[in-house]
Amino acid sequence: MSTTSRRGLFLTFEGLDGSGKTTQMRLLARRLREAGGEVVELAEPGTTEIGKKIRSILLDPSHERMSPVAEMLLYFAARAQTVDEILRPALERGATVLSDRWTDSTRAYQGYGRGLELEWIDELDRIACRGIEPGLTVLVEIGVGEGLRRARTRNADEAAAETRMDEQDRAFYERVAQGYRTLAGLYRRIAAVDGSGSVEEVGERVWRAVEEFRRRHV
Repeated sequence: MSTTSRRGLFLTFEGLDGSGKTTQMRLLARRLREAGGEVVELAEPGTTEIGKKIRSILLDPSHERMSPVAEMLLYFAARAQTVDEILRPALERGATVLSDRWTDSTRAYQGYGRGLELEWIDELDRIACRGIEPGLTVLVEIGVGEGLRRARTRNADEAAAETRMDEQDRAFYERVAQGYRTLAGLYRRIAAVDGSGSVEEVGERVWRAVEEFRRRHV
């Protein structure tokens, strides 16, 4: 069930680590709040207390032996908790929900990046998310090299960085980037936005994509 049939709106942000998607989601949330109405922000995995514990397992650099299938299942476990605890209730009361990553991240990272079957991911999405899909996905695009540089600079500045995913090799991130490009061609809900330039310039591109979506669906 697409959330365009519900009272609330569900928008997701995707992109490589270091793409600036988190900053852009926060800017959009502030802009939407200023326009009126409730805005709920999610960060996957880790929005709920249970999700935060799962996140600590997923992103701990000491867990380098984690299998791709275990990784995929943990992401969906955190997502299922978010659906029941936060997402579904927020949509039912008419809120706009913004999420920093959702199932497209699993498709890109565990599907295209790790080589897992996309059919498995789609089936787990059906079970964990119960038909709730984003109406719009903003894909913030940036070069792999620049994304890795930003992510690793950010991690160096954090005392307890969650670095396991950022420590993958360049070839892995090239596969993820290609996966995102493929997904953008498969799903009309994905709006690819150029992530280069200033925060404000990218923000205006994001706003235009959101305004176009609202004109068509709201």
